Amino acid sequence: MPSKLELVAPRGYCAGVDRAIETVERVLAELGPPVYVRGEIVHNTHVVSSLAAKGAVFVDSESEVPRGETIILSAHGVSPEVHRVCAERELRVIDATCPLVSKVHAEVRRYAKRGATVLLVGHQNHDEVIGTRGEAPDAVIVIESVADAEKVQVDDPDNVALTTQTTLSIDDAAAIVDVLKRRFPALAGPKTSDICYATQNRQDAVRAVVTDGADLVLVVGSRNSSNSNRMVEVAVATGAESHLIDNVGELDHAWLEGKRRIALTAGASAPEVLVQEVAAAIATAGYARGGDETPSAEGVFFALPREVRTPG
Repeated sequence: MPSKLELVAPRGYCAGVDRAIETVERVLAELGPPVYVRGEIVHNTHVVSSLAAKGAVFVDSESEVPRGETIILSAHGVSPEVHRVCAERELRVIDATCPLVSKVHAEVRRYAKRGATVLLVGHQNHDEVIGTRGEAPDAVIVIESVADAEKVQVDDPDNVALTTQTTLSIDDAAAIVDVLKRRFPALAGPKTSDICYATQNRQDAVRAVVTDGADLVLVVGSRNSSNSNRMVEVAVATGAESHLIDNVGELDHAWLEGKRRIALTAGASAPEVLVQEVAAAIATAGYARGGDETPSAEGVFFALPREVRTPG
């Protein structure tokens, strides 16, 4: 049987990433460069460098933006303190926060308002968690692991709430949440999971292709992309070798040796052009190309920020 390359779907851009990138492109078209963006608009080096080449200026802090200019906030969300400083500096704010992240922010505000301790399952230093925690820093405790969940202490065990980072491993998050529910029977949580549809769909697709026999999974995505890293972890946990690569230049052909079925996918912030370049390189190594040429058809769409919507 010939060696096979299988393109896996859904992969690549989610609705929140599409929305954030289009926001920057529309503001560039409207105002011309420079356009200031706080943080990486999405966690992908190719996207950031491409937008920078068009005139986007990525800054670590709103304090770096000249007074009165326009600033775009990244898809990962920011704390109220960032909005306060933007207002103080008279910046025109265009908020490209993913609506699913905004949902988690609203949950934190609601729980904190009723005096609850909010247990936020996520990665302490991730941009999304930093912004979410900023909604109520005195009320939020970040839980990174099962060990954290086992040892966390709260003032009132009967007034505890749960939220999660949107880009976690579904299995890892479930294990942590199980511990928290055991320790805090009164734990309140959202009606629907905070882990976003795109994260779940991409992890499910990886798990399915490994279960079906793929022995190598390559995930196109940048090192700081949480959801891309989680896809690699899911592949390994399900039984396949897996690697995260930013682009075709990071493809190590030694990984292909002895592999009969290679699955190729991409994180939610990775552009399809990078996937196609990797696929072409693998095909030249003698792998018959198959699977899903269309990246995704998830049927999810988020309206652009009102400041950049086309009238009518």
